[in-house]
Amino acid sequence: MNRFITRSFVVSTAVVIGLVFSSFNAHAEDLKPPVHTLDLQDGDTLVFLGDSITHQCLYTQYVEDYFYTRFPQRRIRFYNAGVSGDKAGDALARFEEDVKAQQPDYVTVLLGMNDGTYRHFDRETFDRYETDMTTVIEKIGEAQATAILMGPSMYDARVSMERPPRWVADDPAQVKQVTGYYSAVLAFYGAWCRDQATHRGLGYVDMQGPMEQLTRAQRITEPGFTMIPDAVHPDANGQAVMAFCLLEQMRAQRQVTAVTARRVRGKWRVTSGTGEISDVSGDDDRLTFSFHASALPWVVPPEAAQGFAMTKAGHKLSNERLVVSGLAPGRYDLLIDGTKVGTYPYTQLGAKIELQANSATPQYQQALAVAKLNQERNEKAIHPLRNTWAQLRNKFTRPGKIGTDEYAEYRVSFDKEITQLNRLAVDYEEKIYQANQPQTRTYEIVPATDQ
Repeated sequence: MNRFITRSFVVSTAVVIGLVFSSFNAHAEDLKPPVHTLDLQDGDTLVFLGDSITHQCLYTQYVEDYFYTRFPQRRIRFYNAGVSGDKAGDALARFEEDVKAQQPDYVTVLLGMNDGTYRHFDRETFDRYETDMTTVIEKIGEAQATAILMGPSMYDARVSMERPPRWVADDPAQVKQVTGYYSAVLAFYGAWCRDQATHRGLGYVDMQGPMEQLTRAQRITEPGFTMIPDAVHPDANGQAVMAFCLLEQMRAQRQVTAVTARRVRGKWRVTSGTGEISDVSGDDDRLTFSFHASALPWVVPPEAAQGFAMTKAGHKLSNERLVVSGLAPGRYDLLIDGTKVGTYPYTQLGAKIELQANSATPQYQQALAVAKLNQERNEKAIHPLRNTWAQLRNKFTRPGKIGTDEYAEYRVSFDKEITQLNRLAVDYEEKIYQANQPQTRTYEIVPATDQ
């Protein structure tokens, strides 16, 4: 009898365990892997949805610069949908017209800085954020776009402690809440975004962690360093870090060019998997060839150079490698299109040199011209366009204002201005796509003139 009971128990238990694992496996088959690449193709549209940090038109601009130079043959459309002061609910209110209407393929979402209301964690406040963000995520899906959620960027508590924000400066208790706890509050909001992205199979970018790590490392030698002068809004350097975080965590293509030249049996052989080589000639102590690259290096405006360097963005995401082995011992000048860009020992050339940060190269100068054109595009078209959206929100946020004659009249001028600014942005894009086309360059490696 006991043996029968035991055998029945074992069989029943096995059946139950089998059903549990069968149910788990069936559920696991329905799970989506998280999005881990920002794979923009020709004709795609990327929308940056966010608050004032997106409205600044800086990290968005530097991401645009990357794609303009890395994929010059692809026509990719970028649309900034940031509005200063926005919470998730505000972004939701303009979603149909400001996001969905753009027919996006990808939407990055950077919200949360304002949603936490700059105080200690409050459950009711977070519940509002969670509800609105969930709806934003679902609406992106309904628009047939891929969402990439970004955790809130860094809040610089040290800066806030030394120079409390104007809205809390006269209230010591509020100052403590903002300076002492808000970074942790934002980390909680970011963790929620990360978990949602993982559960739903979406993209996720951690902004806060890398920004805090870089700031902490910099303060070892420069205690007063900050990339967020007002504690909330990153400067150009901080925004360059943000652009790197987005591209690096979304596994952007890392290499611009790779050229290898080897002298074998008295002949030079030059190869590249990232462009076309032609007109190769030379002897033991000199080499000349033409190279038409398929891309330009990623270059940002000078004011963002420190943030770009702190992340090693050039080496990690914009590598221009040149290897020349087989030269006779000595030092050599490298000339590109007749311009001397550096002098190197033959051993260094034989190992590897990197050119992406060399501002003397013509390809760097071409990429910088693209970046400056895009900077002008953002300053003259995109930022004013976002100001116009902010004015609309500020003027008609009170209940009952939308739908009035005043609103209808205002919308006439609003729509006209939006149309003009969008047209101006397109004009700049045409200039950018003319300026970003790689040119055939002549490379010369010759004995150094100073030896």
